[in-house]
Order: sequence, then structure tokens, then C-alpha cells
Amino acid sequence: MIRVLAIGGSDSGGGAGIEADIKTITALGGYALTAITAVTVQDTRAVHQIVPIAPDIVARAITVGLADIGADAIKIGMLGSSAMVVAVAEALADWASRVPIVLDPVLAASTGVSLLAADALTALRTRLMPLAELVTPNLAEAALLSGMPVSEIDQAQAAALALAGPCAILVKGGHLTGPLLVDVLVRDGAVSRFSGERIITKAGHGTGCTLASAIAVGLAEGLDLGAAIERARQFLRAALAQAPGFGAGAGPLGHAAVEIRSARPISQRL
Repeated sequence: MIRVLAIGGSDSGGGAGIEADIKTITALGGYALTAITAVTVQDTRAVHQIVPIAPDIVARAITVGLADIGADAIKIGMLGSSAMVVAVAEALADWASRVPIVLDPVLAASTGVSLLAADALTALRTRLMPLAELVTPNLAEAALLSGMPVSEIDQAQAAALALAGPCAILVKGGHLTGPLLVDVLVRDGAVSRFSGERIITKAGHGTGCTLASAIAVGLAEGLDLGAAIERARQFLRAALAQAPGFGAGAGPLGHAAVEIRSARPISQRL
């Protein structure tokens, strides 16, 4: 059983954050250990309150968990502040060369509530991105990180090329308009595109968390980055298609309805 450390905020509604990470890692046959950066009060309609955890506590949770249980991959989500970014980066410094790190730069909730302080962007770019194997911004996050307009596919590719360096960049196209959604990957200067038809659903809370955690599982299993992304996309689409329909707003995904216990692509098991 592979081990994935998930670092991020807790979603009381169970749709995103650490809860989505744990569900995804478990559904894909892995073992999830966690370091929770904040407790949030939220439902499918809004984030009502955010209570940050002290950065030193988060850093200790990371250090203790890795020292005892270990990890085959690490996924990072909501951090909240510059102090948290620095604390997490320092706690992971010795592990970055040992296991793949997937960084989902959670800058805002799907409802628009800011989840990362403006002054933390620089710390994220300079302290955490160099440690990551993959960074997975959505269009808005890619725009903020790159300082470039990103609203269509060619702009997403330009931003990914600008941001890529030691880490690969996957700009997610979930907020593109039209029936076709395209994710753009830039790795070592090479560009790859992953496309699929849009799934029309009211669900969608926690899609970024789910995708990043699923990619981390694939990397932990030894899949190539492209194969890990492709399988994670398949898992996400299956979870969207089987969403339970809970809540009055953007509902959670159907993680529990998707079962896979192998590194083989989901399409070979359905």
C-alpha cells in the first residue's frame, strides 16, 4: 500500500480539502496521512469561517508523520499565509529529493473566498514551487502566479511555459468556456494537452483537490507524470459522473462510488 501525505485545510462539508484528499487516496488504494493547515466552516454554498492552525504545529505534524509512517508522495493544498508556506517548505526540505510533491496552489475557494494571503504568493513561488515535481493551478491561479492574463487555452499554455522550471506545470482548464475542456502540461519545455468533453453537473466542489491527490497517488505508484495525470483525470470524471447530488450549491463528488485498486488506467477496469 502506497502512502500519501496530504497537507491542507479541512472542509467541514466534506467536499474539498483534506476530506477530498483522504477519499481520493483511499479510493485509489492508498494510505492517507495528513497535516491540517486550517479548519473551515463551509457547505456547498459558501466558506463561512476559516480558523488557521499554527504553522509550527503543522510543521511538527509533517515531521512526526514522515519520521514514523513515511510517504511515497506528498500533496499540498490550502496553506493560507506566508508563514505557513515557509513552515511547510522547511518541514519538507529533506523530503523533496526523495518523493514526488504535487502542489495545488489553492488561492481561492470556488465561491470566491480568498484562501491565500496576497503576500504569500512570492513565498509560494520561491519556497515551495522549487520543491514540487508538479504544480496544478487553475486558470485564475495561473494568472496570479504568472502575472499574465489566462482565460483561454493559448494563454494557459503561455502561462505554463512562463511558470515551468524545476517543476512541471499543469494548468487546469475546468473554467474554460465551451463543451471541450483542456488541461495543459509543460514539463522540461515540452507541451502536452489533455482534453475531454465537459460533464454537465451541479457538482464540482473539490475537483482540484481530487485531481492533485489522484496524481500524487499515481506518482507514488511509480507512474510516469503523463500517465498519472491521465488516470487522475479519468478518476475525476468518474467521480463527477457519480456525484451524490448533496447540497444546494456546488455539490461534492462521488469518490466512494469509484473503486480502483491498481495502477492500471480506470478505463481498463470499468
